[in-house]
Amino acid sequence: MNGAARMATGRAWWRRLAALAAACAACAGPALAAPLTPAEPLRFARLAGADAQLFGLDGNAAAPAATPLPASLQTPLGSVWKLFVYGYLVGRDKPSNDYTCRGGDPEEVYCCAAGQSIDREHALIQSCGRYFEPRRLALSAADWRRFWKEAGAPAWLQDMQAMQPARSVAVADLLAGLHAVPPAAQQAAAATLVSVLTVGRGEGTLANYGSLLRAKTWTMPDPARPGASIGGAAGWLADGSPVWLGGPGASANVLRRAAPRLQPLLAAVPVPDDGACVLVDMFERYPLRDLQAAGTGTGARRQAVPDGPLNGTYRAEFANGNSLRVESRGELTLVRTPGAAPRVVGRFGLNDYVARVVEREGDTTEPEAARALAVAARSYLIQQATREQGCFHIADSSRTQRVLPRAPTAAARRAADVTDALVLSAVAVRYHHDAAGEGRMAWLEARRAAGQGQAFDAILARWWPQATLTSFQSPVAGDCLAVANARQWLAQRAPQWERRLAAEPGYETPPLPAVCEVRLGRPYADARRNRLYIHRLASEDDRIALAHEYLHLAFARHPRGQDEGFVEATARKLVRTQNPS
Repeated sequence: MNGAARMATGRAWWRRLAALAAACAACAGPALAAPLTPAEPLRFARLAGADAQLFGLDGNAAAPAATPLPASLQTPLGSVWKLFVYGYLVGRDKPSNDYTCRGGDPEEVYCCAAGQSIDREHALIQSCGRYFEPRRLALSAADWRRFWKEAGAPAWLQDMQAMQPARSVAVADLLAGLHAVPPAAQQAAAATLVSVLTVGRGEGTLANYGSLLRAKTWTMPDPARPGASIGGAAGWLADGSPVWLGGPGASANVLRRAAPRLQPLLAAVPVPDDGACVLVDMFERYPLRDLQAAGTGTGARRQAVPDGPLNGTYRAEFANGNSLRVESRGELTLVRTPGAAPRVVGRFGLNDYVARVVEREGDTTEPEAARALAVAARSYLIQQATREQGCFHIADSSRTQRVLPRAPTAAARRAADVTDALVLSAVAVRYHHDAAGEGRMAWLEARRAAGQGQAFDAILARWWPQATLTSFQSPVAGDCLAVANARQWLAQRAPQWERRLAAEPGYETPPLPAVCEVRLGRPYADARRNRLYIHRLASEDDRIALAHEYLHLAFARHPRGQDEGFVEATARKLVRTQNPS
């Protein structure tokens, strides 16, 4: 993570990073990369149908050009071997026990603290190699070979002994191996790997990639530069096409550098809309009097519409006298019941539904705000809808979410596609046009924040700092373990501090952040996710630590926010002053 993504105190974050790097210099975790050498390429490969293409990402062209992927291009597996073990476990529906950390093992820094355990999904995101060791899982080499042979995998993948970080394979063969992962295992892995960009090695790059990249990161020592790293990621795009990314530096560094260059390619990725369906009772609060086919030409007569799927343009006339244009290409159905008002029922793909809500409840003038609204709308649906006929079932209503009765614009659909499957976990999601509140986003404020340069994940963190962005299809839950009473304590004192600090140059009152338990190292602040991380709130020192990190948020856009002396001294004054008002 860079400084913009995590406003940690400089010394706290870098000490933490250095400790991790020292603990495992050759595995797929954070590592301090040597200075980049411009001559070393940053490359991206994709298997689209039968075409394996290579894209150089170091040039200045607006969009990288594709060339055939050379068979000679090699890559170390790095941590990608864990993805194939994961695929085998899911494909064979083989249960696996959580890994319990015993302490004293440097590899466990990517797993858990001593005495704690980690499950399969978190092990994949955090790159916990100890979890996926074939010997620990008691995997059969013969069954492994049989499984991958039946899947049509290349020969190297059929050898369980190849599951080693240092194993070198052709990039083309790696893409072929990813293509061979059975669909159910690929879908499960992809849903989990979305979280790599929200809480894993790729944290801080979600604004660039959205949820279009579902990949396992890897980092290895660079054989050409002693003490340096090479890294990247491998997995799939949202359309299921296998991809590989590699270049100089650790994986997090490579993901950041590649992000702006890959955006033109990602913009062309088609996002399937078959992951889930939504049944909608259209116009739920407004009884429909009649539905007529729209005529053509001046004075044209409208035609009565029979029951069944609607194809064309219609005029919906309501009992209150209002009317509305309706368009359908078979996704809407007219239902007439004797003695009752006619009804219109919609059946949409999930992203189509989300795009219709974005356009009906908001707009697309600020794309990042539209993406934030797409996540909020999808989260609300997952939380509030019932299930019927294998679909989510919800009403089109101002009491729930309003739905556009015609196809959404390309911009609205893009907002839904870029955030495909993303939801806010572990929080109740609500939103309103202009009235913000605790856990309730105000659309106009979100649009204003986007206009000021905030990305959609930062906008969401303003109202739901405790939440984790993840796929609604993933079992991964929130990663913020709240510190007992800390947020309440902060909420009581923040207004008092604001009165004291309002005249200080650079001070800006931040939204009330979540206060989470720090897992490793010292306390720190994460401005992008609107979170503070501390150990506990049991002593004066703990309260000073919380005030200290809060001040990093309050002065985040001013040099004083990086002045540790000023921040610490101010935090002590705020906490120790008996009457701060």
